[in-house]
Amino acid sequence: MFVKFILPALTEATSPLFRPIKYSLFPPLGLATLAAYLPPEDRAVLTDEHVEKLRMDDAPDLVAIEVYITSARRSYEIADRYRSRGVFVALGGLHVTSLPEEAAPHADAIFTGPGDDTWPRFLADFRAGRPAPRYDSVRRTLLGAPPIRRDLIQRHLYLVPNSIVVSRGCPYVCDFCYKEAFFQGGRSFYTQTVDDALAEIERLPGRHLYFLDDHLLGNRRFAAALFEGMKGMGRIWQAAGTVNSILETAVEPRLLEKAADCGLRSLFVGFESTNRASLEEQRKYQNLDRNYGAAIRRLHGLGIMVNGSFVFGMDSDDAGVFDQTVEWAVGQGIETATFHILTPYPGTALYGRMEAQGRLLHRNWDLYDTRHTVFRPAKMTPAQLEEGYWRAYRSFYRWRAIVEGAMTKPDWIGRLRHFAYAAGWKKFEPLWDAVLRLKRVAQMRPVLEAVLRASPTESLSPRSR
Repeated sequence: MFVKFILPALTEATSPLFRPIKYSLFPPLGLATLAAYLPPEDRAVLTDEHVEKLRMDDAPDLVAIEVYITSARRSYEIADRYRSRGVFVALGGLHVTSLPEEAAPHADAIFTGPGDDTWPRFLADFRAGRPAPRYDSVRRTLLGAPPIRRDLIQRHLYLVPNSIVVSRGCPYVCDFCYKEAFFQGGRSFYTQTVDDALAEIERLPGRHLYFLDDHLLGNRRFAAALFEGMKGMGRIWQAAGTVNSILETAVEPRLLEKAADCGLRSLFVGFESTNRASLEEQRKYQNLDRNYGAAIRRLHGLGIMVNGSFVFGMDSDDAGVFDQTVEWAVGQGIETATFHILTPYPGTALYGRMEAQGRLLHRNWDLYDTRHTVFRPAKMTPAQLEEGYWRAYRSFYRWRAIVEGAMTKPDWIGRLRHFAYAAGWKKFEPLWDAVLRLKRVAQMRPVLEAVLRASPTESLSPRSR
């Protein structure tokens, strides 16, 4: 059997004018995971439109497409074209789970929720000639999952080919998050076994890793055992965690220290807002009454850089929120910041609330990208929200702000690393565009590793000892 796996591109990622590096960071692990369920005699091809051109002059027996909200239009175009030629098309992913009725006319079979249980069942049905039109995930486990088909990934096209996921979901419930819709009907947070996770890490060449888990520290016993197992591997890695997991010490007093000891050098942290009312509004309860500054100082004290996430447009936000947030983030010495416009994704509690209040401006999914205002804000106009969002990015990444943030560090290693990481991420976007078009992104990987490695704690790593 010939099976083709496709990740359609977002419009911005294939622009003839400018290509952001963020779309060439990570390979599509979800599709590579599904490919692992095929037997050796089957032929599998994986195409990521963010990094390569999609050819549709072939004749696969089965096409599987992962659909995100801002790639839905493109996904349906691809699906319709293959189906017009008699190819069986399966659609799954976040958007299909949220709006199955919208996706169904473009597919022969749709999948809701994670595919760890439904995909193997579908393959058996497909081979038997009796595939169902819809598969809903209920059984949630990663036990017995086969190793990811990394042979299908073109490593040279990604800055971070060594991305890895060792858990599913998140233990928290925030109103703006897709997770509750995607994991409806079963467990919404679960992990691999530690041995399986370590075995996957061992398979990856080089030194750098990026854990794409929503919350790597969500199961602290699992995380502690994982970090113990990674000691001595000589890895440097990045991940995501929450403010409370950084500050709380009751369950695992040295969890963050263990992470740093085995190579953690950068953590994505969802601060979202410095306004208590905004956190309560979105049920971001895990951030309430947490000392953000103490969390940042703890990370920096361990040589771990911070990528802070912030969301604008909550009902408590007025036109002053943008400058206030940037001033705070720069003053705290956060190395990089990711800003978002609040976006009510279908299937979320936020979407239901906005829809009931008549505040949605449209349902043009192409614009539900956290860069456009798609609802009526409470204390500013849609135009003010968009303008403030872009101003925040410009302000945080201006040269003066980068220098100010770098100077919050107590030593020159930390200052230089801050400057290099922040400037490299945003101040050289034309260079990144050229690198992507020339397909030379892999040559930039040593630079990323060198910046991450430049840490006062590096001299304390197991390998150097």
